[in-house]
Amino acid sequence: MARLRLALAQHDFPVGAVAANAAKVGDLMAQARSGGAELVVFPELTLSGYPPEDLLLRPSFLAACQQELEALAAGTDGLAALVGFPHSEGEVFNAAALLRDGRIAQIAHKQALPNYGVFDDKRYFRPGHASALTTLAGVRIGLLICEDVWRPEPAAAAARAGAELIVAINASPWDDAKQAEREAVLAARAQETGCAFVYLNLVGGQDEVVYDGGTLLVNGDGSVAARAPAFVDALLWAEFDPATRTLHAEGWPAPGDDSAEAVLYAALVRGIRDYIDKNGFPGVLLGLSGGIDSALTLALAVDALGAGRVTAVMMPTRYTSQLSLDGARAQAERLGVDYHVIDVEPTVDSFIAALTPAFAGKGADTTEENLQSRTRGTMLMALSNKHGRLLLATGNKSEMAVGYCTLYGDMCGAYAPLKDVYKTVVYRLARWRNGRGSEPGTRLPGLGTRDSGLGESNGAKPGLASIRSAESRVPSPVIPPEVIDRPPSAELRDNQTDQDSLPPYEVLDAILARFIEGEQAQAEIVEAGFAADVVHRVVRLVLANEFKRRQSAPGPRVTTRAFGRERRYPITSGWR
Repeated sequence: MARLRLALAQHDFPVGAVAANAAKVGDLMAQARSGGAELVVFPELTLSGYPPEDLLLRPSFLAACQQELEALAAGTDGLAALVGFPHSEGEVFNAAALLRDGRIAQIAHKQALPNYGVFDDKRYFRPGHASALTTLAGVRIGLLICEDVWRPEPAAAAARAGAELIVAINASPWDDAKQAEREAVLAARAQETGCAFVYLNLVGGQDEVVYDGGTLLVNGDGSVAARAPAFVDALLWAEFDPATRTLHAEGWPAPGDDSAEAVLYAALVRGIRDYIDKNGFPGVLLGLSGGIDSALTLALAVDALGAGRVTAVMMPTRYTSQLSLDGARAQAERLGVDYHVIDVEPTVDSFIAALTPAFAGKGADTTEENLQSRTRGTMLMALSNKHGRLLLATGNKSEMAVGYCTLYGDMCGAYAPLKDVYKTVVYRLARWRNGRGSEPGTRLPGLGTRDSGLGESNGAKPGLASIRSAESRVPSPVIPPEVIDRPPSAELRDNQTDQDSLPPYEVLDAILARFIEGEQAQAEIVEAGFAADVVHRVVRLVLANEFKRRQSAPGPRVTTRAFGRERRYPITSGWR
């Protein structure tokens, strides 16, 4: 029995770019045809991008998708293509069209509509009511869409109809637990049905969500035949043997470092790069304080965009330590970014002088500390306006959770790369990046191989770091070790550390993870061994600071419970 040859387009298809997405589909179809594929498969909602949200309420948008689909169908001579698109026929369906023989031969509708986490499918789509089956090169193939494989019945129905192979197209967002969940679900579906599974996933950043690809081939016995690297755009080749119901990968990209830190770092880099490039910004800037959060953000930005597209600004006051000044400058020089030092002390003093009459009778408190942060925010926004570079906020999830951040101060920014990254994980990422990125030729997952591990992308000119590294070949840490090892501090008053106001981050993050990701009650957290007074204080801070988070910049979702479109609590609430 002949094998079925497939091409799987693990690629990025941006939201709303209907014509460009269709052109990309056409190019990939041509590659698939030249490589002898009988079926080329594209991700969920390929033509519209995922998630198109309220674009789906515009008839002109739906009509454009249909028009491009029909044009693609006309070019399928000798090749079949499975393309995701929004199908409008009075009602709108999340659909996959099988294009073959110059026409739209078949349409499958998504049956299971997710309406949890970041998903709002029920707001826009009506559910399909049957699993679609097609025959290609003698192989009976079930056609499913994303959530369909997470429920037993759609795959079971396809198997009852005679499917030997099930092809599932997906736009499955990445988080730090997702890949293990996918593999468990697909193994269960394969064992239940005896069908092999092709699981093709979208790749790329879209606002607050990142898609990793991570395409999977699963044999009929539930074993994994192949895993595609995360955050890599590729046309993947595979063959299906119907006699044994097994799948075989051909020439897939070699997996790199698949540690938790490596994949998370790649997710953050992809989120930054796609947010900046898809929105047409020439580059980014950020406040470089000499602390760990801004240091990691700078490293991420350079890896995402190249040194030539990144500006770092140090804004010292009397409370800024020499360690901070030295660390910031050392990192900026190491990375070769545009670097400025702007003394904000005179501006802060002028604010204080202007406000002193209105502050009469009141002693100094956090108001004066926040003025420093807000002065910096104003300076950074002015630089962003003047130079057209998007401002990155550098705060982490631990700070955002408990409100250890200043509205219109360090929260200023249009994108927050570490918004869903706990402080303890920030340290892990910084150490991982230093261990992987200091040698020339370092390969970062999803980033390709670069001359120095700090090289440019998108046409940027090589930074000083690339030149120095190429000349000297002497390893040097991307983030100065003293920045990682120092006690964390906002440096808004003398001898300040974060632990003056917060529990140690190891304790804080453990409590936050139980309360946020785990949705545990305070009593459960106390029973797990945490001090009751600490738990109650942390939870009170989380609940009291929803108003701050509601005004924060978007950032990439990388955990199972991110602030923003996923975790939506009321600002005004009596629940404690």
